[in-house]
Amino acid sequence: MLTINLFNGLVYGALLIIMCSGLALIYGLRRVVNFAHGSLYMLGAYIGYSVALRYNFWAALVAAPAIMALLGVLLDRYGFRLLQDRDPLTVVLVTFGLLLVIEDFVQTAWGKSNLSVEAPAVLATSIDFFGTPLPAYRVAVIGVGALVALGLTGWLRFSKAGLFVRAASTDPTTTAMQGVNTDALSAGVVGLGTALAGLAGVVAAPFLSLSPSMSSDVIIDSFVVVVVGGLGSLAGAFVAAMVLGMVQSLGAVYLPDLSAILPFVIMVAVLIWRPAGFAGSRT
Repeated sequence: MLTINLFNGLVYGALLIIMCSGLALIYGLRRVVNFAHGSLYMLGAYIGYSVALRYNFWAALVAAPAIMALLGVLLDRYGFRLLQDRDPLTVVLVTFGLLLVIEDFVQTAWGKSNLSVEAPAVLATSIDFFGTPLPAYRVAVIGVGALVALGLTGWLRFSKAGLFVRAASTDPTTTAMQGVNTDALSAGVVGLGTALAGLAGVVAAPFLSLSPSMSSDVIIDSFVVVVVGGLGSLAGAFVAAMVLGMVQSLGAVYLPDLSAILPFVIMVAVLIWRPAGFAGSRT
């Protein structure tokens, strides 16, 4: 039983890594707290559902993030670029309004009924783990989360584009003075972050039902992860996602009456101990 609970915690933590990576990237470069990120995750899931219905799951896994990446570039050009120097209240209102628009669009296009996506046949089996059968698809979700974490870490650390992203996150003005097109760079990063939200939606679809309320189910946990990990820090978000995944999974079994507030308890405790989050500076 404990093995299953720990496994479920890993699965949810991996899903949060995919989801929160985009949120952390967007904030790190644009300094925009995107309250619509959960609705982008939902939209990616529904687009994936339509593609999978017409073609197959593998096509959805490619098409939905690609479509969401294009949407992210447009959002940056006509939204986030204009919001980065505005006061926080304006940013909250605009991104919250975007959330409502996307939710209304989803309800209009796909309806309010719960929908589901079937896992691909090759992953619709179980894997024996020391006598405990584990669903192969959920094992694959953990693998996708690990690949996203390793891929983003390698890209930021070893590529020229990653160097520019890290520089622009620290000082965009000086980076632009060195000849880097920070607007194009930011558009690419927002596109990548939005694509990751769409990827998370497609990955979650086979084991979580699709509904217009699914954005609110994950966005709170996502913000807890980003705040606890340290705003704009990918490494902190990775650690916080796995911690929160475990807390959610074990709390639902051993502390069911408190499971809903456990993420907030952790966030408050971390912010008291280390206000900048896991990966932030104490000063």
